[in-house]
Amino acid sequence: MDKTIIQVKNLVKKYDDLEAVKGISFDVFEGEIFGLLGPNGAGKTTTLEIMETLREKTSGEVIIDNYSVDKDQNKIKKIIGVQLQAAGYYPNLHLNELIELFAGLYNVYANPDEMLQLVNLQDRKKSKFKELSGGQKQRFSICTTLINNPKIVFLDEPTTGLDPQARRNLWELIKSIKGKGTTIMLTTHYMDEAEILCDRVGIIDNGKIITIDTPDNLIDKLVKSGFQKIKKQKDASLEDVFLNLTGHELRDE
Repeated sequence: MDKTIIQVKNLVKKYDDLEAVKGISFDVFEGEIFGLLGPNGAGKTTTLEIMETLREKTSGEVIIDNYSVDKDQNKIKKIIGVQLQAAGYYPNLHLNELIELFAGLYNVYANPDEMLQLVNLQDRKKSKFKELSGGQKQRFSICTTLINNPKIVFLDEPTTGLDPQARRNLWELIKSIKGKGTTIMLTTHYMDEAEILCDRVGIIDNGKIITIDTPDNLIDKLVKSGFQKIKKQKDASLEDVFLNLTGHELRDE
């Protein structure tokens, strides 16, 4: 039986008269990639921030590896990794110095060379974050989530704005993190990304969970309902053409 590592029960978040999250419930199993999908304003990021102990909930219960977000915030912070945005990095520090800084904040030891090698950035250790390409910035951002060897990693739209090569390579990085037994909570607006990466997805809209299932099961249910594409799906896509012509290899500027 799959072990539940995250439990969200009747979670509500209100901002004055606005109810952003409306009593949602779901479980995440240890070692899976769980995607929380929905349009802008659906409540995805708010839900993640509550789970990350970055935002207070209005009511309900959130349990992270048997720790309550109400009572055990410091314990939760020790076992999770949270992807930072660009503003979270000191602009004048090199990548190896940033890793040492974050390791000190976590009170753990991390070898900068080994950490950067995990994300193919070992040759940029003397670079500043602002000097990196978009794909490199996203890979370094994920690198910093791994410094404390977390049980759970939260990734909020990790491939937004990346070109196809960088996007595919980040997928491989995320798969490799899962391969080590780490649980991943993922939000994305790219449905092909969720279909490829996620073991299960929860679709949220207007603050409510509409459905939770595997991508394959959700697609099969839609097909069985009589759904037909307006345009017949070809055996390849324009992205496949692009990657075939330009290559799949990691290409950093």
